Amino acid sequence: MDVHGVGYSARGLVAQLRDDGFVTTVDGATVKLAEAYGFCWGVERAVQMAYEARNAYPGRQIHITNEIIHNPTVNDRLDEMGVMFIEAGEDGEKDFSAVGEGHVVILPAFGASVHEMKLLQDRGTFIVDTTCPWVSKVWSAVEMQTRKDLTSIIHGKYAHEETIATASFAGDYIVVKNPDEAQIVIDYILGAEGALSREGFLERFGKAISPGFDPDVHLLAVGMANQTTMLKGETEFIGKMFEKCMLKKYGPTELKKHFNVVDTICDATQVRQDAMYKLVEADPPPDIIFVVGGFNSSNTSHLQEIAEEYNITSYWVDSHERIDLETGKIEHLMASHEMRTTEAGWAPEGPITVGVTSGASTPDRAVEDVLDKLFKIRNPSFAGVAERDCKPVEKPKSNY
Repeated sequence: MDVHGVGYSARGLVAQLRDDGFVTTVDGATVKLAEAYGFCWGVERAVQMAYEARNAYPGRQIHITNEIIHNPTVNDRLDEMGVMFIEAGEDGEKDFSAVGEGHVVILPAFGASVHEMKLLQDRGTFIVDTTCPWVSKVWSAVEMQTRKDLTSIIHGKYAHEETIATASFAGDYIVVKNPDEAQIVIDYILGAEGALSREGFLERFGKAISPGFDPDVHLLAVGMANQTTMLKGETEFIGKMFEKCMLKKYGPTELKKHFNVVDTICDATQVRQDAMYKLVEADPPPDIIFVVGGFNSSNTSHLQEIAEEYNITSYWVDSHERIDLETGKIEHLMASHEMRTTEAGWAPEGPITVGVTSGASTPDRAVEDVLDKLFKIRNPSFAGVAERDCKPVEKPKSNY
């Protein structure tokens, strides 16, 4: 399905790759597409709802509380359609002063906080809620934990829009970014040697805890939740860490009183990560990998992490504009969010295998534009990809 020209490819290279079993050859290069990539159902749904809001309310001012998804192509398209983005100031607070009664406000796929939704309702706006159902599932989990007087341990990034929204549905909470931060919390719970003092704990997690958080009170009973775009294996590992912690502190008969876990891992994020592992573990692996997606996309950053974990030369780009045809340079981001520029020569002539994947907010056209630039860097006379230029590699169709 083509989502107003920015969604799925129907006749381009990505469509051809799907038809050919996710591998084909173009101008002497073997291209392997991850078998799960790009737009997920929740993102497709959000984009369609946002576009249809413009059609449904042609005479009304439309706002959106954040980027609809983490993709510059889609957000630029909304801007062209006259949708106004509600910007956050230097203090992180959003300015709703331009939103008036009767205006239409789109809530993005990441959701919006309880405070924002109440403010918009009080102003008499028409709300178009595109929140991903998987995000809503996480909200239900933290609400349930609140009713049970459990503190929510949220595996995520405390400044990410989705985590901010999730935290607003929780009672007491603490956000941990990775196993290292989880271990700091666990050491405090167990009173381990070298654990932070109460003051040190509050300073360390000051931006990642609920108002009035007291670690001596609020870490007696906890429940696990997560930002849906985090690495599946890492979320599961952190959950097991806290389960073992509470088992050690309170014993098996009291475990259920002190620990709760609900499966809130987004299956779209999971299958894209699994497909990426399959791509990097191929024998032989790709010579280079392109990860295409917004630089502020959490799920895309984890795909880049996997490429780096396997020491495969990889280039995370948010659009084809990161590749300069005149100089041959490519500007790309690392999983650490270090921006790098690689000089000409990164795309050698001759036989090469190129792996490619894209984040859940990335339209197929963005991937095709990046690959087109790659082929032109390798061969300046390359005229562009058409269906007839693609030759399927003989291999069984994948059932992945």
